[in-house]
Amino acid sequence: MRILLVDDEEELAEPLQRILANQGYLVDSANSGDRGWELAQTGDYDLLILDWMMPEKSGVEICSSLRQKGDSTPVLILTAKDTLDDRVAGLDSGADDYLVKPFELRELLARVRALLRRAPSPLALTSEPAKLSYGDLELDRDNQVVYRDQIAIALTEREYQLLEYFMFHPNQLLSHELISQHLWKEGEDAPTSNALAAQIKLLRRKIDRDRQISLINTVYGKGYRFG
Repeated sequence: MRILLVDDEEELAEPLQRILANQGYLVDSANSGDRGWELAQTGDYDLLILDWMMPEKSGVEICSSLRQKGDSTPVLILTAKDTLDDRVAGLDSGADDYLVKPFELRELLARVRALLRRAPSPLALTSEPAKLSYGDLELDRDNQVVYRDQIAIALTEREYQLLEYFMFHPNQLLSHELISQHLWKEGEDAPTSNALAAQIKLLRRKIDRDRQISLINTVYGKGYRFG
């Protein structure tokens, strides 16, 4: 998932960008309204996090301009303005959510997850590939069959879903939380980190076989990286 963070407060924006990246998101940032507007118009993002008060063009102005162009990318407004009238003005601009500074990091991450769940997946908007490949590993999505060095590998449904998710995100850091949200849909009980680790261990055993180097790498304390 790609996020654009636009905020002119470097002491907030820089650590926030790092934290979001550690959660597995791809994050671009801008420290002015004009640069933020320029990036936002590319349409390459799944979520925009916009500070209200910025030089040149405010976050609310960016949001309003995007909505006038028919852009429905989810927008989270960050601001110190906390009156009811301010909240109404922010939401009336077309923003999907509104968070008052200072805020708890956990709350911001929860709102980011909620907005990304509402957003249509970029894959749903394009023609999905019938096959995914990485080196000598190939995943036939039409027939749900996996091959390594042209030898078929039998996977359970959950193992297949997990490998497919990894192969759609090669070389990206994927947190336990992101993986769980993808594999266990809303209403299902999400696994503990130990349960997910066990699932990945079984998948590794099947796709790596006797190879010394695994395609699925553990990034301790953060998640997993495929590739």
